[in-house]
Amino acid sequence: MQLTPFNQPPPELRNQYDDDAMLQSYLRRVLGDEKLATIEEELREMGQIAVRMHALSLATRLEEPVYTQWDPWGERVDRIELTQVWKEAEPIAASRGVVAAAYDSPLGALARVHQFSLAYLFTPSADVYSCPLAMTDGAARTLLQSGNQELIDRAVPHLTSRDPATFWTSGQWMTESTGGSDVGRSETVAVRDGDQWRLYGRKWFTSAATSQMALTLARPEGNPAGGRGLALFYVECHDAQGRLRSIELNRLKDKLGTRKLPTAELMLRGTPATLVDGTTGGIRKITPMLNVTRTWNTMTAVSFMRRGIALARDYAAKRVAFGAPLRDKPLHVDTLAGLQAELEGAFHLAFYLAELLGKQEHGSIDEDEAQRLRLLTPIAKLTTGKQAVAVCSEVLEAFGGAGYVEDTGLPVLLRDAQVLSIWEGTTNVLALDTLRALSREASLDSLGRFLRAATDVADPSLRSAGESAKQALDAAARWLDDVQTDPIALEAGARRFAMTLGRATELALLVRHAQWALEGGDRRPRAAALRFAQTAIDRIVPSPAGDAYLLANGVPATS
Repeated sequence: MQLTPFNQPPPELRNQYDDDAMLQSYLRRVLGDEKLATIEEELREMGQIAVRMHALSLATRLEEPVYTQWDPWGERVDRIELTQVWKEAEPIAASRGVVAAAYDSPLGALARVHQFSLAYLFTPSADVYSCPLAMTDGAARTLLQSGNQELIDRAVPHLTSRDPATFWTSGQWMTESTGGSDVGRSETVAVRDGDQWRLYGRKWFTSAATSQMALTLARPEGNPAGGRGLALFYVECHDAQGRLRSIELNRLKDKLGTRKLPTAELMLRGTPATLVDGTTGGIRKITPMLNVTRTWNTMTAVSFMRRGIALARDYAAKRVAFGAPLRDKPLHVDTLAGLQAELEGAFHLAFYLAELLGKQEHGSIDEDEAQRLRLLTPIAKLTTGKQAVAVCSEVLEAFGGAGYVEDTGLPVLLRDAQVLSIWEGTTNVLALDTLRALSREASLDSLGRFLRAATDVADPSLRSAGESAKQALDAAARWLDDVQTDPIALEAGARRFAMTLGRATELALLVRHAQWALEGGDRRPRAAALRFAQTAIDRIVPSPAGDAYLLANGVPATS
């Protein structure tokens, strides 16, 4: 007798715009029906592209970039062969305006909402092609703000092009072996050679090593040590014949995740370069790039969470266990509901950041909003980076053993998500940046005014949830006052402080949106806000510095 085994059907994606009630609800509130109608069809088309690209990603799961250092006749070529997904992703990204919409959208100050809606739909199907797009966007904004008209005219039309034949991507070469965040210790030297500069040094992590150009830091000969002695340089990577211009690739990095992304170690052997804006102050001049790339990192985290939950939800409708689909099992339903609430908090924080960035770029931001943008850029990145790892881990568990098996294509979600708490500044680095923002350009008063306005709602349950957000912010403010004169305690608690601000802002944004949706008869956002309010918003837990030292360093209690 031959038995026919029962196999569970795999999870499938539907159109990722039509399937996303959260995105549609947000866009109706922020854009209104008339403006949404002008871009909705392109969002729907991108939602279908996401389905097709996801299938290609699964079919080519084992492909990785291939690096060839030498040709058969002894010539050094340093050639990288990209994967099929990356080859298809570039013309799609260009023609669909995944970068360009930030610069040519008809929506004005809401251009970033338009652009990041496209990026949110596209990113999780493109094998982390969002990385070069983020750096490309950041480079365009940095050059535009530099005032260097020659470089603006040369590069920005390529970086923001919708024509795949003329579209460029840009690298961001900052990290050296001295460290990623401690940029002031950069060892790359810039030497004047007639009318141009030449760069000598090693760049330890250079993502998207196939880009046509890069922005990088180097120290002009004779400049002092430290960050102030660095300058920002523009590099075109290839000559007219397509050969690297005095650049050598040592190797591609062997990484935990983002393995489709060619991350290289580069040697600069007299690479021709052009000053972007003066011979000093380079770190300050990359700020526009970091603001953009950190926003991309935030949006990428949200998109990964959304993709994982979309797959888990589809699987729950098909997977039968103990006589019923998982979606009918109360415990599984409760688990997915908790994940969705985390996603929605992260989503609204990410898109609020995009709104503020768009206002800044179009000159319509007020002082309060500018302070919130400076404060929330590092906070949103660190908060959503941690949420993405936690949610993607739970998503894998929602599939049982299948979530741990490589050929299902599910484990890559968690591996790729892990980088999002590291790229563009680790959680601790960004927590300290939050403190710097408060000491220089921003204040908690600005955030407090926003949270109070956002949570001033009619629905009693939502109003109560909003109180949790305000109480968490108040606790954070009291802690900050208490430790201002104790630099050790201030630094030690910076992560918990920043995370509290992030989650309190997420909750306030959820409450604001839920009240709007409720007035239109949609109760789903209210459920998300109330569920998120049940989680730990206030992360302020004072811990004596001495105790932390004992725990971190394994010092015996009797020492």
